Amino acid sequence: MDDLYDEFGNFIGEEADASEEESQHGADAGNYVYDDEYAEQDDIGQELMEIDEGSSNAVVLHEDKQYYPTAAQVYGEGVETLVQEEDAQPLTEPIIAPVEQKRFTVEEADLPHVFFDRSFMTDLMNFPDQIRNVAIAGHLHHGKTAFMDMLVLETHDINDRLEKRTGKIRDEQLRYTDIHEIERNRGLSVKAAPMSLVLQGTKGKSHLLNIIDTPGHVNFVDEVAASLRLVDGVCLVVDVVEGVQVNTQQIIRHAVLEDIPITLVLNKMDRLILELKLPPSDAFFKLRHVVEEVNTIIEQTIPGKGEQKRLSPEKGNVLFACTEMGWCFTLQSFAKMYSESFGGINTDDFSRRLWGDVYFNPKKRSFTRKAVEEGAKRSFITFVLEPIYKLYSHTISESPEELRATLASLGITLKPSQYRADAKVLLKLVCEQFFGPCSAFVDMVVQHVPSPQDGSQRYLERYYTGPLDTKIADAMKSCDQDGPLVVHVTKLFNSSDAKRFSTFGRVLSGIVRPGAEVRVLGEGYSLDDEEDMAMARISEVWIAETRYNIPVDGVPAGNWVLLGDVDNSIVKSATIVDKKFEDDEDAYIFRPVTHFTESVLKVAVEPINPSELPKMLDGIRKINKSYPLITTKVEESGEHIILGTGELYMDCVLHDLRRLYADMEIKVSDPVTRFCETVVDQSHTRCYAITPNKKNKITMVAEPLEKGIAHDIESGAVSMKDPIRKTAKFFEEKYEWDKLAARSIWAFGPDERGPNILQDDTLPGEVDKRLLNTVKEPIRQGFSWASREGPLCEEPIRNTKFKITDISLAPEAIFRGGGQIIPTSRRACYSSFLMASPRLMEPMYSVAMTGNQEAVSTLYTLLARRRGHILKDGPIVGTPLYRVDGLIPVIDSFGFETDLRINTQGAMVALVFDRWDIVPGDPLDRDIIIRPLQPASAQATARDFVLKTRRRKGLSEDVSVAKFLEPDFYQDMLASGALGDA
Repeated sequence: MDDLYDEFGNFIGEEADASEEESQHGADAGNYVYDDEYAEQDDIGQELMEIDEGSSNAVVLHEDKQYYPTAAQVYGEGVETLVQEEDAQPLTEPIIAPVEQKRFTVEEADLPHVFFDRSFMTDLMNFPDQIRNVAIAGHLHHGKTAFMDMLVLETHDINDRLEKRTGKIRDEQLRYTDIHEIERNRGLSVKAAPMSLVLQGTKGKSHLLNIIDTPGHVNFVDEVAASLRLVDGVCLVVDVVEGVQVNTQQIIRHAVLEDIPITLVLNKMDRLILELKLPPSDAFFKLRHVVEEVNTIIEQTIPGKGEQKRLSPEKGNVLFACTEMGWCFTLQSFAKMYSESFGGINTDDFSRRLWGDVYFNPKKRSFTRKAVEEGAKRSFITFVLEPIYKLYSHTISESPEELRATLASLGITLKPSQYRADAKVLLKLVCEQFFGPCSAFVDMVVQHVPSPQDGSQRYLERYYTGPLDTKIADAMKSCDQDGPLVVHVTKLFNSSDAKRFSTFGRVLSGIVRPGAEVRVLGEGYSLDDEEDMAMARISEVWIAETRYNIPVDGVPAGNWVLLGDVDNSIVKSATIVDKKFEDDEDAYIFRPVTHFTESVLKVAVEPINPSELPKMLDGIRKINKSYPLITTKVEESGEHIILGTGELYMDCVLHDLRRLYADMEIKVSDPVTRFCETVVDQSHTRCYAITPNKKNKITMVAEPLEKGIAHDIESGAVSMKDPIRKTAKFFEEKYEWDKLAARSIWAFGPDERGPNILQDDTLPGEVDKRLLNTVKEPIRQGFSWASREGPLCEEPIRNTKFKITDISLAPEAIFRGGGQIIPTSRRACYSSFLMASPRLMEPMYSVAMTGNQEAVSTLYTLLARRRGHILKDGPIVGTPLYRVDGLIPVIDSFGFETDLRINTQGAMVALVFDRWDIVPGDPLDRDIIIRPLQPASAQATARDFVLKTRRRKGLSEDVSVAKFLEPDFYQDMLASGALGDA
């Protein structure tokens, strides 16, 4: 043994024989250091730990030794491994969480069976004259979604599924287009829901109807506005008992101003029979009153022109319906039923005699304008209402044997078991057979709503920002499938797991195909500023059907389309065009959606766990995409602000933020409102501001604008984009401004539709106009900055005119740059504003309540407690209900709906933003003492709001005029006593 090692202990003997397997086990393990437990691993373990072969007696440095095999050596290349340190996660949370499939919307597992061939539907898409794009709109619970259900049941084979429902669910409404979990739980629509259906008219001709079901709650009118942008006509659904409610009025006005054709659906006709128990003659007057209500609002919206858009049953643009019983008819379709039964009747002539003051004389069997015989009744009562009343009364009151004989005379047959069914079920079965399918609705839409081709001229004139004499415009006018691709997008729909968004829009020209590369032009895109543009590739193209989507390989012009993977750069609306146009034509966008209300309700949000802030911000970005009228911003204090239209709206937004998009808990502040700042007097003196380099001086005065100007600017009646002569003419004619003042308007602020005006009131003899024009843009920017954040509490300025009365400028351009002029212009605006009796403005809700007589007195009491008041009240004709209109400040409206429902056993109330009102009191009155935890007196309200808003925003306690006035000027004003104790 001694001759195997030298004196230093090194092995000098012969190498082991290669056949000895025992020694081979450790041959390649020289670079590993083992504990005893690893020394006896089996061959498999050793193979896993094999490394580069080397001589077994090589010296291995400590840092080169490999104690354990790497994960790649153990598991192989390409396997993802996760190393988790001790205590980094709680034991309750798995290191690798299982894949969890979340679904927040109702979705069909597969394409449901329909009573038409889907390939036939895609073929119809190629014929724009056979297509109609319509929106179903109206007030809350007037039956819009139920009307869609009626059309779905006629086209979709889902009756077997409905019959299998048991228990409570069996009696529930289908609500096919309500897929969001909030919609299902609350029983009201929150999102617009599009569906494309193939339906037949009374003559058997098929048409493709692209229908979008819109929410009826006043808080969600932003969805209605976004939907109306894509359609060529509106089907207005009105409950015949409640009549025209506040949301219906808003929709009518918007549709009339946008020149969208209107058709009327008088829904819930059965309520006149079963609930109000009105005799047929009274029911006729009730129906006529509702039609006239709609026509009155149309006439009020466009005085003197309402006759062109008048709705009347004899014209065929009024549909009578009962969605619960599944029937609808127009006078024309009812007349056709008579012609089929009796023959020899001219349907058109007969239908014209079925409405208005036309009487049927039973003895002579003739129609006259006056009742000439005894027993003569209006023809609508004789031929329409009385048969319906008889059908209902026989079905409800007769025994099965008698009913069988009665129905047989009408050609209606039922199964024996159906005669013993519940009265409601039996009525529905009888009515479905008596009235037949919804072909009358199709006839009305086809006749009174233009096809995409016919409606394209109106569409382009109203919404397209580009010229109408180009190749692209011509292609859009003719719905040219071979033209350049143009898609107008107004809505984004989230997927069922809420992780992705699909883009919904209208194809104006060309064919949109999957895989196409396109340009996505945002709302801020223009030829001068191409920043708001992105390139995208369309991954998928679908026909939207709410609960399911039909994948297709192309959608031609004139139709609606749902696109995948082009939403990254879209926030609200966008225009999608080809990557490059023929002849390098310029691309223009469609105007952003015009909404008919404002977001005035404000809350601040923050994550409970501060580390989850990025997650919350991502959720807020998705909220912005999902809700058309939501506004988000970050205050200087760091608060994340969300602005919405009302309490229910904010409730849905915050639910989606917590559950769908961010999946986290957030803290929400108490709700507050937006405020505005204004003046009620002209500046007491001319206020000047000197630039920091002391070489320029701007002098301004502020004064209130005449009533109505702010509304005209915001509604787009007048615009700075128009030629200056056109803008000036508007102010000269409507507000009697002199020509010089009207042509001296420099800007509206804070943006092109801002309710403030900047005016150059300097005279050429006193000021060098050439020099003044060199600083026009910086002064505008300073004015825009000032009007965006007023001096009282950094809220927008409103209804104020700023006039530049004098200016002295340095002759050298370097001394009058933007850095000098912009902040000085802003300071001049602020100082003139504060010297013109500044006031705070708050938003007001109009209150529209429908309830019984007892609810009226309760409403008076509740409004008086919340600084509100009643404007008018009165009964709804033909019903025991009353309608009350009033006003309430938004900041005092929180909890008002709940309060009213508790005290009135469920009266319906709608709160809609109405206008801005001046808050009582002087916001700069330092003599007012605001005591903590005590309500401020009426005249201290403005001061209270200003102080608390400034505290919340992290601003200094009070507003000081000295901060904005020049020191010398301030001292002079103090000495003269013009500032009082300031």
